[in-house]
Amino acid sequence: MQRIRIRYAKRGPLRFTSHRDFARAFERALRRGGVPVAFSQGFTPHPKISYASAAPTGVASEAEYLEIGLQRQVDPDRLRVALDAALSPGLDVLEAVEATGGSLADRIDASRWRIELPEVDPESAGRAVATFAAAEEVLVERLTKQGRRTFDARAAVVRIVVAGQVDNTDGPGAGPGSGLPSEVSSVPCAILDLVVRQVTPSVRPDDVLSGLRVMADLEPPVPPRVTRLAQGTLTAQGEIVDPLEADRAGQPSVNASRVPAGAQ
Repeated sequence: MQRIRIRYAKRGPLRFTSHRDFARAFERALRRGGVPVAFSQGFTPHPKISYASAAPTGVASEAEYLEIGLQRQVDPDRLRVALDAALSPGLDVLEAVEATGGSLADRIDASRWRIELPEVDPESAGRAVATFAAAEEVLVERLTKQGRRTFDARAAVVRIVVAGQVDNTDGPGAGPGSGLPSEVSSVPCAILDLVVRQVTPSVRPDDVLSGLRVMADLEPPVPPRVTRLAQGTLTAQGEIVDPLEADRAGQPSVNASRVPAGAQ
């Protein structure tokens, strides 16, 4: 069985797609693309798909990952094209590589986030961030399936800084990878650059925002826009290594024996 690892994005209005809705859409895309996906054994076989740390509903992402098992060899790039064409615009398949070993989940222990705070002055945001970063512990509450829980939102935060501000995003450079606000115009906008370790219980961007409210009374007047920029292994220097990097390095060359996705 061949294993393929995929990076995909959730953009625009499709950021409101829940993980369950995406899973259903992805399984339909596999069927439409004629992908020879492998199935589990037993009375209720299901496609061999494993997801890694899906972003919360309402959060955009440029770095979502999953792995699928296939019944036969396919060319990963042709698979990527077939799946991307079968999914709605905004659910975009960015890369597909053949797994060369190890576990995808073991290569992800941190995430980098961009949090846009329209109508928040960057100086005010900077003071709040400094207060949060200086604290040894920031207790916040979240409603979970087990009830309301209190936990520390500070310990998991590796880096939090105010990254920048613009007054208009109509010009070149605005967009998901630019570090500039993506859906605000002609208003001040503080942008937070946040790196968080993946711990249990998980600390999400909204937990950090709750911590900023608790510690420094920072209350954005309009809903923030959150985008996950990267996931991967956290280095000692605070950088995040792409979990597909090791697979790319060990990637075998494509040869004529490979069967494109959709071929009978």
